[in-house]
Amino acid sequence: MALKKIPVTVITGFLGAGKTSLIRHLISNAQGKKMALLINEFGDLGVDGEILAGCGDETCTEDDIVELTNGCICCTVADDFLPTLEQLLDRDEKPDHIVIETSGLALPKPLVKAFQWPEVKSRTTVDSVVAVVDGPAVHNGMFADDPDAVQAQREADEMLDHDSPLAEVFEDQLSCADIVVVSKADLMDDTTLDAVQKTISSELRNGVQILPAENGALDPTLLLGLDAMVEDDLDSRPSHHDGAGEEHDHDDFESFVVGIPPVTDPATITESASRALAVEGVLRIKGFAAIDGKEARLALQGVGSRLEHYFDRPWRSDETRQGKLVVIGLTGFDRHNVEQIFAD
Repeated sequence: MALKKIPVTVITGFLGAGKTSLIRHLISNAQGKKMALLINEFGDLGVDGEILAGCGDETCTEDDIVELTNGCICCTVADDFLPTLEQLLDRDEKPDHIVIETSGLALPKPLVKAFQWPEVKSRTTVDSVVAVVDGPAVHNGMFADDPDAVQAQREADEMLDHDSPLAEVFEDQLSCADIVVVSKADLMDDTTLDAVQKTISSELRNGVQILPAENGALDPTLLLGLDAMVEDDLDSRPSHHDGAGEEHDHDDFESFVVGIPPVTDPATITESASRALAVEGVLRIKGFAAIDGKEARLALQGVGSRLEHYFDRPWRSDETRQGKLVVIGLTGFDRHNVEQIFAD
């Protein structure tokens, strides 16, 4: 009897769109399914993997979370992704479902193509591609297809140029998606949400569902078990990079890690993080901080003017109580200014 293929869900989306929140909810509501996660972190600190490992859910332990930190997942398919996936599939206790969180830079199509390779095609199938979209960002004109409409909405925002590689990444993620999750729905009224959904729908293939979400809270049955067999359906999912060897350029971004000594008050680090996010060209800040008198780490995730922070798990006895933050931004942003903000 042929072995049943393990379904794989690819979750893609731009920096700070809400992918990690969505996955945390999936893990916490897995209904007994053993989940495995492949996390493609952008930067030098595996923050997303650490955040997810802090869930402490029995259906997805720390051993079931694997990080790929050697670069963009769609650029390192042969050297990094496929060997890691094979190691996961070779385990005695195989997962019931695999979830892959791509970095904000990744194009989904080259990744899905990897599932056509004989090494994994007989054992896995891509159940669906889920694109997570920042609803308020779309409403503000981010990555809109019509440059004239973009100019009318946000004249001063250079990132709205329709030739921007960021826009191409965004459009490729939508064109490959089976489901689009519009995050941060709680920050939009009904009229705004409806307008965002109409904007997104113009980029989608027929039949692709759009689901609004608050803090990633969606019923897993809406996202898992679609059986789309995406690896056999790539011709219907156009990409800006079709016919160009799937080559793409990530030189628009750079990142670095800031060490954060323990602080006495969470407000000290959150205020600094908010100031750093306001520096021109800074896209995202994420990581952890140690707070004097607190047993748990303070996790921080910020994008744009939005900064979230919470205590996620106790520091382990083998860990140094030293905070670290990854700062991700457009190439050439004022790194010295950001470093000085956290040094003050």
